[in-house]
Amino acid sequence: MLNKVILMGRLCADPDFRQTTNGTPVCRIRVAVDRRFSNRQTGERETDFINVTCWRQSAEFVSRYFHKGSMVIVEGSLRNNDYTDQNGVKHYSMEVQADNVSFGESKRAAQEGGGYQGAYQQPSYVQAAPAAPAQPAAPAPAPAAAQAPGALQLGDLGDFEEILSDGEVPF
Repeated sequence: MLNKVILMGRLCADPDFRQTTNGTPVCRIRVAVDRRFSNRQTGERETDFINVTCWRQSAEFVSRYFHKGSMVIVEGSLRNNDYTDQNGVKHYSMEVQADNVSFGESKRAAQEGGGYQGAYQQPSYVQAAPAAPAQPAAPAPAPAAAQAPGALQLGDLGDFEEILSDGEVPF
């Protein structure tokens, strides 16, 4: 059974870096991940907050280069952390055991306002495009032959035909 997950979101707080009693680095983070759909009643997108545990080199990497508000991509596996407390009450929780953690945005984007500002924000490439300009469109680009020397040319696309669809997908 495969339980691999990939998630992308922003850190809710600075990473919590520690070492086990035998000196193994461990880092815990909490990632805010927007759902792909909006709530029908409110029209707003809801957010899930997912606990992630990183070990060894990943733990050191995360604690060194990430902070509250950083966009992060986590690849890992889902782990069940159920336990029974002193009063006999069963508690259920899930977390992601990170296999790989990477940057979810460029350093420049992070410095230009990708940071946490009180609520989870979508990365800039997911936000809606700006409204069309009121001015007429720019003239069409010059043919490939008139472009600057050394420019990349794709070749003749005249051998391809446009396929019109009736809206039905063949699969």
